[in-house]
Amino acid sequence: MHLNEKVSEIAKKIKLLILDVDGVLTDGGIYFDDNGIEQKKFDSQDGLGIKLLQLAGIEVAVITARSTKSAAHRLEGLGVKHYYHGVLDKSIALAELTKKLSISPSESAYVGDDVIDLPVMTRVALPVAVANAQECVKDHALMVTQKSGGNGAVREVCNFILKSQDKYDDLIQSFLK
Repeated sequence: MHLNEKVSEIAKKIKLLILDVDGVLTDGGIYFDDNGIEQKKFDSQDGLGIKLLQLAGIEVAVITARSTKSAAHRLEGLGVKHYYHGVLDKSIALAELTKKLSISPSESAYVGDDVIDLPVMTRVALPVAVANAQECVKDHALMVTQKSGGNGAVREVCNFILKSQDKYDDLIQSFLK
């Protein structure tokens, strides 16, 4: 991933990372078992990236248009306290979230993959598109991940933010003690 200095400077000020679910935390596939129960595949390294951000004092939130038990279960397991689901106008959830946390959109990043994410991406300081995002979403992103959604893209963003804030090495060292 080759990013200009401006993107690193913006990432230094990020206090809140907001994620979409389908196509970002997952590969975008919707799987059903024989009983019609929906299942999703989440990347475990993305999950650890979220935990590392939380350890570094960076808030993590999710805003998604769909409501699924599997997403709720995964986010609860990761300790994500700010979960907005069933939200078609994500900009409304962004306004509520930033007000509640007293964190400005100028201190926020958002990772998306499709047009429904654009209202938030155009309001935050660091809009990020995953590698498999729609082209119009990539056009509005300051950063495009090398990895696709559900396959390490979120971890890539988490690592980038932590490294930009000079927190990554200390976190890794804490696991070596």
